[in-house]
Amino acid sequence: MSPATSGLHHVTAIAGDPQRNADFYVGTLGLRFVKKTVNHDDTGTYHFYFGDDEGTPGTNITFFPWTDRGRRGEFGAGQTQATAYLIPEDSVDYWTDRLESHDVAVERTERFESGVRSASANASATERRSADTQAAKPRAETVLQFDDPDGIGLELVATDAETEAVPWEDSPVPEEHQLRGLYSVTLAVESVDPTGGLLTDVLGYEHEVTEDGRHRYRSTTGKFGSVVDVVETDESMGRMGVGTVHHVAFRAEDVAELEAYREAYEERGLEPSEVIDRTYFTALYCREPNGVLVEISTVGPGFTADESRSELGESLTLPEWLEDEREEIEARLPPFDGANVPAE
Repeated sequence: MSPATSGLHHVTAIAGDPQRNADFYVGTLGLRFVKKTVNHDDTGTYHFYFGDDEGTPGTNITFFPWTDRGRRGEFGAGQTQATAYLIPEDSVDYWTDRLESHDVAVERTERFESGVRSASANASATERRSADTQAAKPRAETVLQFDDPDGIGLELVATDAETEAVPWEDSPVPEEHQLRGLYSVTLAVESVDPTGGLLTDVLGYEHEVTEDGRHRYRSTTGKFGSVVDVVETDESMGRMGVGTVHHVAFRAEDVAELEAYREAYEERGLEPSEVIDRTYFTALYCREPNGVLVEISTVGPGFTADESRSELGESLTLPEWLEDEREEIEARLPPFDGANVPAE
């Protein structure tokens, strides 16, 4: 039996211009630029990581910036519809004003307002058992929805959920309003059951509620970043490219857990990758039945493996096996001057 993941590790998406990407996530959202490296499988492309002060697993959103010459993606089934960050409950007005002042269109909505837990008419057996046996349901959530400059769907969810995020003292966002780590992802799929089955049977999630077509799953560990929402879409399969999410990653404690997940995937007839060393974590990849690329990553060794905490994100870091190619790699990378942090 595979272990239960404690929640999200990171989300990786494909951006266009690297400068615009970094300026938005640091200058507008106030995240720390914790790592500047390259895509290990495409060394002419940067790999940027943005997170809390330490790059704590569960706070990071990462990007392959393909530049504006990169192929545009097309959103559709088998993709992540939205990546949500946690904010304090009293920060909704602050973030509405901040985003609008940065010319970001924001829509405010409320979720789970009915106070009634129920399974939908086409719910799976697992969901129906969950609805019958659990009386509690999520508190109503205030959600701010918007897109980043490349069209990637983002949300800020105001709730008192647990967090392990470490505030960044140099953020342009005051500490009391800073993003407090990933809260959830919303996966858009053709049919809920195959994805829900993988969440419950492999990753250790439980179905919590279905409301307005949103099927909510939560890790049984109850840790931060433990929510996955699944929605059905009539869209055709999406196409990877600029403006789409590449993969969603979940946390594992160590390589032994990765091997257990790998075995569980194979038992379900899926085709996981080998376990891969990504310098800052070790990873396992598998495409789930609806087409979403899922990664499971260890929580260590972390971003201080090759930089001190005070110097995170300041230099181009490369794994040892690419150091001999540093000069050629740097010559191929697109222009980038570092993230701009505006004076507030």
